[in-house]
Amino acid sequence: MKTPSATLFRELHLQQTPLKLPNAWDAGSARLIESLGATAIATTSAGVAWSLGYRDGNLLPVEEYVARAASISRVISVPLSADIEGGYSDIPATVALTVSRFMDTGVVGINIEDGAGDPHVLCRKIEAIRTASARCGVDLYINVRTDVYARNLVPAGEKAAEVIMRAQAYRDAGADGIFVIGLAEAEEIRAIADSTDLLLNVAVWPGLPPVSELAGIGVRRLSAGSWLPQTLWAHNAQLVSGFLQHDEMTPMLENAAPYSEINAMF
Repeated sequence: MKTPSATLFRELHLQQTPLKLPNAWDAGSARLIESLGATAIATTSAGVAWSLGYRDGNLLPVEEYVARAASISRVISVPLSADIEGGYSDIPATVALTVSRFMDTGVVGINIEDGAGDPHVLCRKIEAIRTASARCGVDLYINVRTDVYARNLVPAGEKAAEVIMRAQAYRDAGADGIFVIGLAEAEEIRAIADSTDLLLNVAVWPGLPPVSELAGIGVRRLSAGSWLPQTLWAHNAQLVSGFLQHDEMTPMLENAAPYSEINAMF
């Protein structure tokens, strides 16, 4: 069965221009992102972790994360994808059960990553997730993040080839997309996109070509990642420091969105 939201999410990856996917961390940020014109929303596991008082890095309690996904789904009408890091378990059946819980909240896409782990283990997780999604009647979009570039898992000249090899294995296991975090060089983007059937996702990154050029080199999806909460964290730190140390009140008053405008969104 194909749910309308799942079908729409897939179709958004086939536009002439890449799907620009802002990443939310709670219901409020998701509601704001949708109100500004986003056609789909993904969570940032880092942002969710920080907002719940945990470090990023596969430490989120599943029950808290599922509850957060449910609260986001409640306030938006666009498709929602969840970044589930490595799936919070090394047992494929457990990961599949976790994904089923996310799908029950309305999630129609996931990101799952290999990190520094064994790609073959991730393949088994993907297979289990694909089986679970079929059983739940959700045409889940499985986007696999590989950290070959971000973690420098192989020498620089071998990174593209390593990604292409992993992409084939992930495709055979049932993945739909490949998310190469840290990939920014245009010719390597093109080489990877041309060598796999998986739809290519990159993240906002230093040195990345302009958005207007990404479609031409094979990018189908562009994620904001954790840059939004990181930027807001820095901005909030400036405001709080100014208030505590220098008695500054004006920056808060001048740059605040109206209370009534925010409240009316919910």
